[in-house]
Amino acid sequence: MISKKLAEIQQKLKAPKGQVNKFGGYKYRSCEDILEAVKPLLGDLILTVSDDITLVGNRVYVKATATVSDGEHSISTTALAREAETKKGMDEAQITGSASSYARKYALNGLFCIDDTKDADATNDHGKQVKSIDGDQAAIIYDLIDKTNTDIEKFLKAFNISCVEELGEGSFDKAFNMLQRKLSNEGK
Repeated sequence: MISKKLAEIQQKLKAPKGQVNKFGGYKYRSCEDILEAVKPLLGDLILTVSDDITLVGNRVYVKATATVSDGEHSISTTALAREAETKKGMDEAQITGSASSYARKYALNGLFCIDDTKDADATNDHGKQVKSIDGDQAAIIYDLIDKTNTDIEKFLKAFNISCVEELGEGSFDKAFNMLQRKLSNEGK
């Protein structure tokens, strides 16, 4: 049973934060660190990670999907990351690659239950630790934003975030309910 095998991997997986951000002074793990740690645990399971490019308003998002399969059944998770409009020292391909790597990391985090709440890139309150929503929750919010034709820039500004993935778990219900009400009102 694939879910049992995945649960065993989740329990055994050790993916330490072996990278150091010299500018921010914090440790983190990369997508490559997770892949290196999980490969010996896969056994006969197949792991794939893929990307799709999605346009939301005038912004480009990379939607990464991590899938584990036994050849017959599969389990997948997704995560989204927005391309930065500009990033000093990077050309356009590098910006897309950076967003892809970030989205893939969080798709793998979701699939293998890796908790990144203590990472600097998972916080959003000037150093105060805030648990961010997961990839599935972000996908729900993106879907509602799309269905309600909500201006994503206004939405992000209302929650004081730069991308939906930064939405704190405590704000998810508020955002979800707000968008659901808007959707219900449009249907009337």
